Amino acid sequence: MGKDQINAFLGAETVYHGQLTFQGAVRIDGTFIGEIRSEGTLIIGQEAKIEGKIYVGQFVLSGQMTGEVVASQKAVLHRGAKLIGNLVAPVLIMEEGAKLDGQVFMSTKPEPQVGQSGQPVLALEVDVEESV
Repeated sequence: MGKDQINAFLGAETVYHGQLTFQGAVRIDGTFIGEIRSEGTLIIGQEAKIEGKIYVGQFVLSGQMTGEVVASQKAVLHRGAKLIGNLVAPVLIMEEGAKLDGQVFMSTKPEPQVGQSGQPVLALEVDVEESV
C-alpha cells in the first residue's frame, strides 16, 4: 500500500465506542467516541462526529470533533470543520469557514507550557467565522 492510501474506513452509518490504533491512514465518516492513537494520518469526513482524545501524526478534519487533539506533524481544518477543544500541533492549516473553539498550542509536546499566572504560554484562542 502507498503512503497516502487509506487502510481502514468507518462509514457514515457506523457508530463506534472504544479505542482505535492504526498504522497508515484511516478515514472516519461515522460517529466515534473514545480514543484514537497512531503515528499515521486520521481523516475525519464532513458527516463525521467524533468525541474524545486523538493522538496522531497528521489530523485532517472536515466534520465535527469535540475533545483533545494532539497532532505531532500537522493539523488541517477544512471549510465546514468544527473543533471544540484544545489542539496541539506544530503546523496548523485552517481554511476560511472552519471553526475552532478552544486553545491552540503550536508545539509537538502534548502538555502545554504554563506560566506563573497559571495560564498557557504562547496559546492562541481562535474563533474563526466565515467572512461575508
